Amino acid sequence: MGARQHQDYGFFGPGSVTWRVWGYPTSIVLGFLRAVVIEELDPHLVASVDQSGQVKLRPKLRYDRTMQYFATIKFGDAESVLRASDTLMKIHARAVGHDPVTGGIYDANDPASQLWIHLTAWHSILYTYEIFGPGKLTEAEEAQYWEECARAAEFQTIDPADVPRSREGIRAYFAAYRPRLVGSEVAQDMMDFLLDANTIVLPERMPAAARVVFNAVARRAVIATLPRWMRKLGATTQSGLTDRVAIALTRPVVRAVAASTWLQVWALRLASPRTAPILEPVLRGTPPVHPVLREPVEARTQYGVTDPRQQYAAILADRARAAGPAPYPKHHHEELVPFPA
Repeated sequence: MGARQHQDYGFFGPGSVTWRVWGYPTSIVLGFLRAVVIEELDPHLVASVDQSGQVKLRPKLRYDRTMQYFATIKFGDAESVLRASDTLMKIHARAVGHDPVTGGIYDANDPASQLWIHLTAWHSILYTYEIFGPGKLTEAEEAQYWEECARAAEFQTIDPADVPRSREGIRAYFAAYRPRLVGSEVAQDMMDFLLDANTIVLPERMPAAARVVFNAVARRAVIATLPRWMRKLGATTQSGLTDRVAIALTRPVVRAVAASTWLQVWALRLASPRTAPILEPVLRGTPPVHPVLREPVEARTQYGVTDPRQQYAAILADRARAAGPAPYPKHHHEELVPFPA
């Protein structure tokens, strides 16, 4: 069965470092799990996750939909990207509430919160690519990667100017954000839950023995990529020997999958069925109907989609007038909200 065709290359395309790094097998499990585990240390974010309740109620669905969203932004055609961004903005407009740890208010569309999630994801996907995959990018490739990270930020409420353009800038961002992170009981519980690939990723039809082995290795491989201070905050410590063994066991498996398009498609369909139709054309080299790259401003004009930052300004104006959508109740059942909201 041939892969479906996208309408265009969207906003990145085959010449992008984004396609190379995000299309590598590490992104599906290791990079994704690393990102969502780290994100829980933000008290605003974990309050949103905990009060929603959806991560624990329907973990596989949430994983599948989140991977679908990530893949759409990076690999989808322009209209799909803009529609996904617009939908998520509307869903997040109701994801507001009280953070019991800091006493503050969380808002899923807040640009600072969005930037934390965005950079954690882009850094985690790149870092696991380096550790378990081909290794570090060249200096020029990494510069391009962070420029593309800034472009992807345009589909959220983030100001692209706030996105660091280098590894040093990313390190400085995380160092500055570190005082805001809290290893609360809720955060540690959620991190432990999300490190369980068996619950989050693996389909129930997999043999029990395979699930146990996969989960044991994947959990330790993800922890092996976390800095020591972060492990301490999240109560996810393990020895240096365990780190080395987990990486040594995982790396050849990942590289074997990466060497086979068939294996990559099989693993993708197994782990995230909703993502497969988006990423499979890229893996198989299926060209789009119109093999062109698009520009966000031009595409928004064509499809009549408002810039997320303008949408957020309108949302804040509505709230100031006590108008707009009501916040979600606890443990709501909104089907489309992905991790981590």
